Amino acid sequence: MTITLTQPDDWHVHVRDGEMLARVIPYTAAQFGRALIMPNLDPPVSTVQQALEYRKTILSALPEGSSFDPKMSLYLTDDTTETEVKAAAQCEHILGFKLYPADTTTNSSSGVTRVSSMMNVFESMARHGVVLQVHGEVADPHVDIFDRESVFIDQILFPLHQELPDLGLVLEHVTTRQGVDFVKATNHFVAGTITPHHLMYNRNEMFRGGIRPHNYCLPVLKRETHRQSLVAAATSGDPSFFLGTDSAPQTRSSKQSACGCAGIFSAHAAIEFYAEIFAGLECINKLENFASHFGADFYQLEKNPGKITLNNKTKHIPESIGKDQGAEASDDDIIPLMAGQTLSWSLLLDS
Repeated sequence: MTITLTQPDDWHVHVRDGEMLARVIPYTAAQFGRALIMPNLDPPVSTVQQALEYRKTILSALPEGSSFDPKMSLYLTDDTTETEVKAAAQCEHILGFKLYPADTTTNSSSGVTRVSSMMNVFESMARHGVVLQVHGEVADPHVDIFDRESVFIDQILFPLHQELPDLGLVLEHVTTRQGVDFVKATNHFVAGTITPHHLMYNRNEMFRGGIRPHNYCLPVLKRETHRQSLVAAATSGDPSFFLGTDSAPQTRSSKQSACGCAGIFSAHAAIEFYAEIFAGLECINKLENFASHFGADFYQLEKNPGKITLNNKTKHIPESIGKDQGAEASDDDIIPLMAGQTLSWSLLLDS
């Protein structure tokens, strides 16, 4: 069995910089026509000029002949100005600003310290049609890590939407029933992205047979009831939900340490993961809208002209991904999602 889709887009992906960028970007470019590149480098990508320079670096790392189009998000800081918002609105390569509440995730120390102090910037974004992409968690250490998304929605996101209902807003990597309910209860200016790992796993997967650091991400995996809500949303045909992998590569040594980094690398088989999920629920016919149409519609972009074909054929996931194919395993390897396991769908790269 094969299925052919309009070439999909990844509306949330981390490709890092330097040597790591060169290693991971070919995976995303092989499947997706476009991707929204996250700006949480060190230092962060917080201006239009920095974003365009980063985009040029990404383009230079692409395989020869690739038509992949990286779209950029700017890192919102306490110092972001309305002038920068206007400049972003005038740049076709930039689709929004990423809100990282300070100290909630990887390289978020430069993030916003008080969302309420940024209302003038948010108002400018609404006026200019610039989307706010949100990492929806509070950083309060007194809040249980499994409740950080729901508390953020109650305390910050819902009041912000009430104050500025015309502000384009994406709740990135939705992980909870409350997140799904928020997106469904609001208007067409609000959407949510859903990752493959949050569709596949609940929080037990971090502790199955022992600590599994390569399944640790932020926002963290949640209870099974939340996973079921995400699956229902992704496969519902609701255009408010679309594909965003949150693929976030880390080296083996940065994950397997006394204080391991967050991040799950899924770009190596991203569209196959989604195909596995949708096919398993007998709704593979709904994958194209979720992966290829709804996100483009939300960002008011044309659909990709190309096609991809998926084959109901076994795909084996390697135990690790090294700098040099065939080299011995090392601390610099990336451990991919479902390492050493088998998928029943594979991408036909020559389609």
